[in-house]
Amino acid sequence: MSSSSPSSASSASSSWHTRVERPGDLPAVHELTVAAFGRPSEADLVEALRTDEAWIDGLSIVATTEAGADPVGHVLLTRAFIGDTPALAMAPVSVHPDHQRSGAGSALVRAGLDAARERGERFVILLGHPSYYPRFGFGRASEHGITLTVDAPDEAWMALSLDEARHPLPSGTARWAAAFGIA
Repeated sequence: MSSSSPSSASSASSSWHTRVERPGDLPAVHELTVAAFGRPSEADLVEALRTDEAWIDGLSIVATTEAGADPVGHVLLTRAFIGDTPALAMAPVSVHPDHQRSGAGSALVRAGLDAARERGERFVILLGHPSYYPRFGFGRASEHGITLTVDAPDEAWMALSLDEARHPLPSGTARWAAAFGIA
């Protein structure tokens, strides 16, 4: 996919446009997140993160089918830490069921990572599907000495350096925004 900055008017693959979330997108983001997960907990998490100190303007990104259309996908990156080192947590990544397996999720992840790089961020952590996220460069966090304070499958606990040559992943215990409920 070739994409421009999510902070520009839009970026597009052959069928997906990504852009920074706008205030008018909030109801659609809530609805698509509930639909994507089949329950409200992830949508409620997004709402809680909007008022959390971990929120970073410009890192809540939506995917649309065409310029100006309502969002059908959403990715959120918020402040996290690996030990005392600033990082981002990518969660949740949501695509409405009518558009899953169509490239929307990939467009969102790439747009989110591009936006993070543009902001000068160095590291991203996530809990996610072990066969999906490695295509974007994520690997097992445990291989870098990054630990969690909750039980999670090792293969689902992943981390990424946005510039491995200059900034290798640090080790330490991951700390997430309070809204995640992870101590």
